[in-house]
Amino acid sequence: MTATDVTGARTPEAADLISGARERIDALDDRIIGLIQERMAVSAVIQEARISSGGRRVNLSREMDVLTHYSEALGKPGTSLAMTLLELCRGRI
Repeated sequence: MTATDVTGARTPEAADLISGARERIDALDDRIIGLIQERMAVSAVIQEARISSGGRRVNLSREMDVLTHYSEALGKPGTSLAMTLLELCRGRI
């Protein structure tokens, strides 16, 4: 299978460009996954401290701040992304 077959490009030059860009995307995805895992760990520390002090596991006003931040930065898809991050970090409520 040639690079043009794998990338869907019609020229070797475009296939090379696409292959390089995909490698960059894969590296970025690995970094994003690492950051999400780090966010999950920090969130667990916050939740434990909140629960240990007699508070609730989830702070809804803080979650609204996060949703607003992502929505303002990324539009409507940002809200969906933020909801997914919040679910990963605290589970379904």
